[in-house]
Amino acid sequence: MSVPIRRGTLARGRARGLDLALRGLTAVALLTDAGVHFHLAPGYQAGSPQGIGQGNLFLLEAAAAALAALAVLLRGSRAAYAFAFLVALSAFAAVVFFRYVDLPAFGPFPAMYEPVWYFEKTASAVAEGAGAVLAGIGLARTRRAGATGRVHR
Repeated sequence: MSVPIRRGTLARGRARGLDLALRGLTAVALLTDAGVHFHLAPGYQAGSPQGIGQGNLFLLEAAAAALAALAVLLRGSRAAYAFAFLVALSAFAAVVFFRYVDLPAFGPFPAMYEPVWYFEKTASAVAEGAGAVLAGIGLARTRRAGATGRVHR
């Protein structure tokens, strides 16, 4: 004898699966970004050993991306997705901006113009762009769920 499955139970299970997949994919994108920045940081800091240096900025980006990935994985809340969205979008904007715009050093910040694309830089940009889109979707889903009275985070 089989037990009938309610339609709402199935829909909730499907929504939960989508939520977990979204959280996982967002975290993978952010961790890819973090890994690339962590890997590249020492070489960029060598170019500017004093001051803040681009290598130290890369380490800060890696830490922020890793923290955002952890927040999305563990919580999946609106705040976690918002933080992930800001981290990923700002990193994506920076890599594209400094690829095409030669901004001179200002204050303690070094000039970061680099008019080339190479594998790690491209992988980072793709991960950051994907992370921003995925986090934006997560943010929209958590807002919609909160507005309809379903899962509120």
